[in-house]
Amino acid sequence: MKLRHVRAVAVFGIALVALTGARGSSGGSCGGGHDSNSSSSSGSSGSGSDSNGSSSGGVTSGGVGGSSKDRAQRDVRIDDCALSADRKNLVAKVTVTNSDSSAYLYDVTLQFKGAEGSSAANLALAEIKDLRVEGGTSKQGEATTPYTGSGDGSEYTRCVVVDADRTIG
Repeated sequence: MKLRHVRAVAVFGIALVALTGARGSSGGSCGGGHDSNSSSSSGSSGSGSDSNGSSSGGVTSGGVGGSSKDRAQRDVRIDDCALSADRKNLVAKVTVTNSDSSAYLYDVTLQFKGAEGSSAANLALAEIKDLRVEGGTSKQGEATTPYTGSGDGSEYTRCVVVDADRTIG
């Protein structure tokens, strides 16, 4: 085999690993972030875990460290998703843990979701902007969005992180 063929095979192999993601034995998810299956009625609390009860790992990335978005997604844990006591807002409480040594500003977008197959309840988004988390610490944040329903918020059964990013801050 000629040297150029060996190079072509090597490049193809690297591209294949990069596109499919190099994952260890723990596997990973390509399509979602953290998920909380909490009830949205006032006073309830979520566990910050996925539907299996285990901690969600966020989006995994091929390569060491991952992108800023991948890292930010892994740093966010959903603590609670609920309708506020006054029933005017949907509220998501999160904890962001920065295990790096530098301080970062985090932007997190959460979506309040309804039961499977229910599209009407999947439109509510809430954001946390510029949450500064010092290196090696955790900080809690809260995202709210107006509740436009007329009931008790029970159409929202969980919330998920749909986007997260961090920048040196």
